[in-house]
Amino acid sequence: GNLYVNERLDREEMCGESASCSVSFEVLLHNPLNIFHVEVSIEDVNDNSPAFSRDTLDLEIGEWTLPGARYPLEMARDADVGSNSLLTYQLTSNPCFSLSMKEKPGGKKQPELVLDKVLDREKQSSFELVLTAVDGGDPARSGTVQVHVNVTDANDNPPVFSKSVYEARVAENQPPGSLVLRVVATDADAGANGRVSYSFSNVPDAVRALFVVDSESGEIRTAGPLDFEDKRKYIFGLEGTDGGGLSDHCEVQIDVTDENDNAPEITILSLSTPVPEDAPTGTVVALLNVEDPDSGENGQVSCELSGEAPLSIVASSGGSYKVVTASALDREQASEHRVTVVARDGGRPALWSRTELVLEVSDVNDNAPVFEEAAYSAYVAENNAAGALVLRVVAVDADAGQNAWLSYELAKATEPGLFRVGLHSGEVRTARAVSERDAAKQRVVAVVKDHGQPALSATATLHVVLAESLQEALPELSERAAGAEAPAAELQFYLVLALALLSALFVLSV
Repeated sequence: GNLYVNERLDREEMCGESASCSVSFEVLLHNPLNIFHVEVSIEDVNDNSPAFSRDTLDLEIGEWTLPGARYPLEMARDADVGSNSLLTYQLTSNPCFSLSMKEKPGGKKQPELVLDKVLDREKQSSFELVLTAVDGGDPARSGTVQVHVNVTDANDNPPVFSKSVYEARVAENQPPGSLVLRVVATDADAGANGRVSYSFSNVPDAVRALFVVDSESGEIRTAGPLDFEDKRKYIFGLEGTDGGGLSDHCEVQIDVTDENDNAPEITILSLSTPVPEDAPTGTVVALLNVEDPDSGENGQVSCELSGEAPLSIVASSGGSYKVVTASALDREQASEHRVTVVARDGGRPALWSRTELVLEVSDVNDNAPVFEEAAYSAYVAENNAAGALVLRVVAVDADAGQNAWLSYELAKATEPGLFRVGLHSGEVRTARAVSERDAAKQRVVAVVKDHGQPALSATATLHVVLAESLQEALPELSERAAGAEAPAAELQFYLVLALALLSALFVLSV
């Protein structure tokens, strides 16, 4: 019952930026048959270093800028979660600059370059700094980016976004090119220094494949198909840069809403077939699992059975269903039952799927053999020799297989050695020649048995009248036909055995 890791787990590949990550599946138990839901939580380790989207950050700072001016720097991105993704920043020592942190929504910190001294372009026209991002892992990982500061004498107003966080909702079935939202940044400068262009700010390739931003208008549109079941929320950064190189950053949060675009999926976990026909009502014959990756009503599934069969379906835990017998089974009436499982979700319109179950019913020995005829009569010629006299008894059994294999034998007889019966044919024959010493009225009981465990049987009684002619036996036949009723458990048979030839031979021998 131990659970082992079968291959290396990558939480970032499996769950992306989700705070929690888990894998769920069903465990099937036998003897007794049951199903359990298992959920394994995947914990993060610090296996990703902070990374910047560019190797170099270019800043333009006018030489007239007063000390204390702040310039937002790009935030690094760490694919880990929790404390492993909490970043701190360091800046190489420089007398003109220092590093400050600005709190962002959600607890993130925005590094800002702070001007500590007035710049003199004639003395130094540029600065090369190194910004280092360090995560909170143990041991910690880090990433760096070069910060190139170019001292200019223009553009003293950076762009400013109208919001620090932009939020929008979009349905997962929106076609590519659909407008999601529009961001706006303004710049108090004139001309090229006041013209703002928009771009992504250190976003993964997966976001770039699904969204595009217009550099002039700030409109964000869909670029690829969205899938609510794949990811429900996208958070990424945008950068607004003016013609002089000053920039501002904002955060975009896009919620993907669900559409009913997934039909329920039916999985047959176990099918017990064949089922013996004496199985009690409520016997579990199949275990099913039904899943719908949609959310809300779109993912709420109901199951039902379609078709005429003594079966019903019962909901279990974790989206599982049991198919059980609803009434007694009878193989002799139906040896096979076909039923269709139909699963529907709660969407409008609803989506549905179906699968067919075939249940075979195995035989148990619940039917005794029955003779075909209620009464048999026969006339046998007087010159029949020993081993010929007499008739064939036939029984049928409604069961199948060995439960319907029949064998015949004689249980009782007035003269035990006078008659015999074929084991499998049911043919009753004389075992020896008939003599005058034999009783005129012979009673023979034939038994038929099947091969079930335990075996079932039936009996038939044969009344044989030994007479020299048919006319001599008729009074006895009439008397027996008009006499007392035969027992309910027996079948009555009547036979005339002519002895004329045998009597003549006896006289000659004397």
